Amino acid sequence: MTTPASTPRATRWGAKLNSVDYMRDAVLFEGRTARSQHTRFWLLLILASVIATAGVVADSTATVIGAMIVAPLMRPIQGTMLSTVLGDHRNLVRSVTIMIAGATAAIGVGFVIGLIVIQPITAATNAQVAGRVSPGVVDLLAALATGVVGSIALLRSDISDTLPGVAIAISLVPPLTVVGLTAESGAWAQAAGALLLFLTNVAAILATGSVVMAIYGFANVRIEMAEDKEAERRRRARAYLTTIVLLVLVTVPLAYSTAQTIESRSRMGRVTNFVNEATEGTRWDLVSITPREGGKVHVIVKGEPPLPDMAKVYDAMEEDGLDISLIEIELVPTYTFDADHLEAPTS
Repeated sequence: MTTPASTPRATRWGAKLNSVDYMRDAVLFEGRTARSQHTRFWLLLILASVIATAGVVADSTATVIGAMIVAPLMRPIQGTMLSTVLGDHRNLVRSVTIMIAGATAAIGVGFVIGLIVIQPITAATNAQVAGRVSPGVVDLLAALATGVVGSIALLRSDISDTLPGVAIAISLVPPLTVVGLTAESGAWAQAAGALLLFLTNVAAILATGSVVMAIYGFANVRIEMAEDKEAERRRRARAYLTTIVLLVLVTVPLAYSTAQTIESRSRMGRVTNFVNEATEGTRWDLVSITPREGGKVHVIVKGEPPLPDMAKVYDAMEEDGLDISLIEIELVPTYTFDADHLEAPTS
């Protein structure tokens, strides 16, 4: 017989368990429909990977966004998060396995399509690639905020209509296809950068999801229902520690990448000033300045002869402390013709 004091407690945990069942159905691959869930996941993942790769190759933002909405990779990641919070070891292993297998498949699709494409797909030739190979701390902050929204949408069905926006913001499959494309092109540093962006998003979903679940009171459901509460707490602590370690592991390279980006932009700004000073009053103009691998900077200047004195530019940059071995200036002579100045050919 239940006591009056225990009734509210039992009702509260019963409501929590009902919510847990709802979330398990949403993100875990289990139950009588597990086979159809796997079929749906792999079908959508392959199609989303093909769409994303095609969008990246064609440099089409709309196509890439379409792939983000179709991609189902958010499910095993949130399944990993929920299994961590609930201390469900079997589903944790299953979700992690599906997540890794899905990520590998998306990379493979990108690599195979890269074999078909004639020209190399790298950051130097494709804006979609360039935007995904140099993640920074800002990307982590955006991923954390998006992860919070995704976790709340999982908890509350009244705001689940935000999930398409979450899928677009978190960007899981496109970075993986970029990994495959750049790896096939031999740009291994760019492939590593795109993979880091994916891992950043995964770490953000896991970390923010765990926090949101704790705030909503779901972190203790499994512990309260377990017979050995102390063992359940230890198991939960190990799972949380793994998530924290993953978050730290991605934060360190992101901080380094951010510092490198800031330094690169500062160097490019200084180079721009020196080139503009050298070409001032001449018929030469700075066309573009782009970063290259290894910290190099490539500058393109176009104009009409005579050539500007580039030796003075390099001397000034060296005196200012710039490493001129990393700076390449390309001068492109241009000639302008019009019909009034063309002479008729003589016989």
